[in-house]
Amino acid sequence: MMDIVFIKNLKIDAVIGVFDWEREIKQALYFDFEMAADTSKAANSDELKDTLDYNALSIAVTQFVEKSNFQLIETLAERVAELIIQDFNVPWLRLRLNKKGAIKNADDVGIIIERGIKT
Repeated sequence: MMDIVFIKNLKIDAVIGVFDWEREIKQALYFDFEMAADTSKAANSDELKDTLDYNALSIAVTQFVEKSNFQLIETLAERVAELIIQDFNVPWLRLRLNKKGAIKNADDVGIIIERGIKT
């Protein structure tokens, strides 16, 4: 059984980019996560310890991203996916990382990656 726990539009400011001017500022990044989780145990117990704690996950990701200084969003997305899979025991996730404003005439620019195995 696979359920999906999601977080949408988590805004985190970070140093990201390849240009010199980008290395001197923080830019807003927006993350969407879809994560596989078996929520049946939590549904039966009504206990936080039995589910994927999306608040704790959001805090961990935010702290990691705020301290990061990668050049490429591809690298950042990969490292965030690794953190979630390892630290929160998530078997599969889809991560969307949006760097709004990176291209003048586009609403959104970013990357979507999937890691792990859907069960």
